[in-house]
Amino acid sequence: MTLDTQALAHLLAALALLLVAAHAGGHLFRRLRQPEVIGEILGGLLLGPTVLGAVVPDVHAALWERVASTGTVAGALYHLGLLLLMFCSGLQVRRRFERGEGRSVVALTVSGIALPFLATLALGRFIVVEDHLGPAGSRAALLLVLATAVAITSIPVISRILYDLGLLDTAFARIVLTAAVVEDAFLYVAVAIALALAGPTGNEAFGLPAFLGIEGASPIAFAYHIGITLAFFAVALAAGPALFDWGRRHPVVRQNNPVALLLLLGVSFSLVALALGIAPFLGAFVAGLSANRAGVDTSGARETIQRFSFAFPIPVYFAIVGLRLDLLRQFDGLFFLAFLAYACVAKLASAYAGARIAGERRLGAFNLAVAMNARGGPGIVLASVALDAGIVHERLYSVLVMLAVVTSFLAGSWLQFVIGRRWPLR
Repeated sequence: MTLDTQALAHLLAALALLLVAAHAGGHLFRRLRQPEVIGEILGGLLLGPTVLGAVVPDVHAALWERVASTGTVAGALYHLGLLLLMFCSGLQVRRRFERGEGRSVVALTVSGIALPFLATLALGRFIVVEDHLGPAGSRAALLLVLATAVAITSIPVISRILYDLGLLDTAFARIVLTAAVVEDAFLYVAVAIALALAGPTGNEAFGLPAFLGIEGASPIAFAYHIGITLAFFAVALAAGPALFDWGRRHPVVRQNNPVALLLLLGVSFSLVALALGIAPFLGAFVAGLSANRAGVDTSGARETIQRFSFAFPIPVYFAIVGLRLDLLRQFDGLFFLAFLAYACVAKLASAYAGARIAGERRLGAFNLAVAMNARGGPGIVLASVALDAGIVHERLYSVLVMLAVVTSFLAGSWLQFVIGRRWPLR
């Protein structure tokens, strides 16, 4: 399928605008020593119905409605950005962990996941209302999404904050990043199960669940999705590094660019996950983890992929996230403030309690809790995939995106304040 000249011109103009807006916003927030992702979303927000659509609706309609007619191409770019974001997140999980910090890591991880996640599940009947349900109509999937939104921590955002503040090689950073890795691995599994329970998003079912006749949120479907997701995660992590090492030694790969092997690993794992009825972004994340654990040096290939991804598809993805926000018509401000307060209290209190149990001092425990409260990229991914799957309504989508944005801003601001006052991190 090809595009006519006018459609191609509109698509290229839209991509150019999204790139300029995303990078300009990212640059502004980087200068402010805040996560770039916030600026990238803000760039898309300015071009969407919240600002451009409200100020000059004719221009907004002429630009984006024409682009919507090329939905296959625009959608492919959106999903490419998402998959590369998750693949790069897996690649960025480095082995920088040392002994002597295990107690804090374990306590922070267990409390940071279990308490806010279980508390949200328990309070689900008060949080989940009919107005929040998306077209899929799955209350169980929506509850899992909300519990994950409260409990999740952003590896890319908090690592970037720590890098900008010169803290990446400290014990504080090692504890936060180790706990975040374990948390996100668990919570991505929960999201994959939620997406599976919501059912297929297209007109036709696809993959092993459809072949086996597994549908809806029945006990069989629930057991299948839990079992197959955990099995995929375990098998992929166990076999992935060896598979990558084997491919890396192949003569064809040795004589060509190893970047292709990394990308093939990411695409293949995503495809296998999709065929099993698992969210493909989990496959991309596991592929990144597997490549990072391989026994060969892939630093050059990783750097190439990351530089390209964070220059084009990932900023476009985040800009589209902002573009989809309609804070004038699809945003419940009062519910957002209530949910923000609840999410922050639940995450901060649970992480603080775990850190204190592990023997951290009060200020150190609070600093760790604030760092773990940054939801950033994973929180935004959660919101966008839940919207695409029909789990959440557009109003709740806006709330989840803004929750990720505000908590990331708060974490960056607080840690910058602590460093500026020369207070100890632990």
